[in-house]
Amino acid sequence: TSVTSAKIHVNGVHLHYQRTGEGSHAVLLLPGMLGSGQTDFGPQLKSMNKQLFTIVAWDPRGYGQSIPPSRDFPPHFFERDAKDAVDLMQALKFKKFSLLGWSDGGITALIAAAKYPTLIHKLVVWGANASVTQEDVRIYNGIRDVSKWSEKVRKPLEDMYGHKYFAKTCEAWVDGISGFAEKSDGNICQELLPDIKCPTFIIHGQKDPLVPQAHAEYIHKHIKGSRFLLMPEGKHNLHLRFAEEFNRHVEDFLH
Repeated sequence: TSVTSAKIHVNGVHLHYQRTGEGSHAVLLLPGMLGSGQTDFGPQLKSMNKQLFTIVAWDPRGYGQSIPPSRDFPPHFFERDAKDAVDLMQALKFKKFSLLGWSDGGITALIAAAKYPTLIHKLVVWGANASVTQEDVRIYNGIRDVSKWSEKVRKPLEDMYGHKYFAKTCEAWVDGISGFAEKSDGNICQELLPDIKCPTFIIHGQKDPLVPQAHAEYIHKHIKGSRFLLMPEGKHNLHLRFAEEFNRHVEDFLH
């Protein structure tokens, strides 16, 4: 089945999303920093089981084709994304759905699963963190200047946003997420993890240069009954690089 795309009005903004499949199990894919359905989830939109799942990939406000508004990073930006994501799925008339969240999208998914427990069926997160350490801030500052990114990672985003918006938004993101490190425990959503009651699967790439493994282990430890998978060759984008293996593990978990 083909992938359709559309916009829907939610919480005062026009959110763009892609949709495919006609299965009874609805799944929302939540992209990472500066991400969109099309840049972050090609292999999932293409190859996940269309008979079992109805797959929706959204562009959070200020990202992808959900511009305007321009993206900003107030202290509550993850909560705002979580509410937008859940309200989007409700506007699309899904009563209950699962969340697949990558990186920032994983943080958003953790918050959504904790705050809207009756709506979330199952949860998969990878490359996510529930707090920000000084070490993390050092890593983020290493990607602040997009001109230093590899061509392969930079180009699709530059094509989508134009250089100026891309560069400015990346800097704003580094400042926004680094703000959490100024709290005593660097907390983003640690206190919400015990509230997550749905079946949860945490995947981590052992070679992830952006998110140290301790973050994944912390999330696993604080979500009761959660499953944990370490992919030894996986980096941050393990769902793209090892798409077939990733999709298989996720479908087995969701099924």
